Amino acid sequence: MIRVLLADDQALVRGALAAMLSIEADIEVVAQVATGDDVLAAARETNPDVALLDVQMPGKDGLTAAGELHRALPAVRIVICTTFGRPGYLARAMAAGAVGFVVKDAPPEQLVDAVRRVHAGLRVVDPALAAESLATGASPLTPREHEVLLAAVAGGTVSDLAKQLRLSEGTVRNHLSSAIGKTGARTSPEAARIAEERGWL
Repeated sequence: MIRVLLADDQALVRGALAAMLSIEADIEVVAQVATGDDVLAAARETNPDVALLDVQMPGKDGLTAAGELHRALPAVRIVICTTFGRPGYLARAMAAGAVGFVVKDAPPEQLVDAVRRVHAGLRVVDPALAAESLATGASPLTPREHEVLLAAVAGGTVSDLAKQLRLSEGTVRNHLSSAIGKTGARTSPEAARIAEERGWL
């Protein structure tokens, strides 16, 4: 029996995934949580073989929760199951310790197959996303550019960002300018949007 933990903030989606997996004779859904903050505690309590995590959830996102889960319980096989099939998310998921990445619009049998395959020790990645990820490449942003651009998503002036990040205004401008150049954008909000679409933020 393959024991599965589900983490998705949308109750209907979570319930549908649980019902679909529970139909299988060799799969048992042992835990369902709605936030990234609850993943590790639920895993410790129920000892799953496979954890299916959404990316965007309240509290810790699925990628952060995946990293935390992998460090604490490395035997749990992690699959990211998300609506947002973005190349940057794939790279970050694998870096966090995930061994699978599937999108929610995949056929149900593909998800069931992914659970079985990762439980058997294999890696499973949506083929279209893998191809797009190779074409797009890794994030070109430095850690500091990432931090500044992420802060810029919420809005605010350069002065506001400088105070928030404890940097000089000139340093913030330089990092924003560099991020704008690397994303091919014209403005920092556009650079943030492009970086989000590619899964770099």
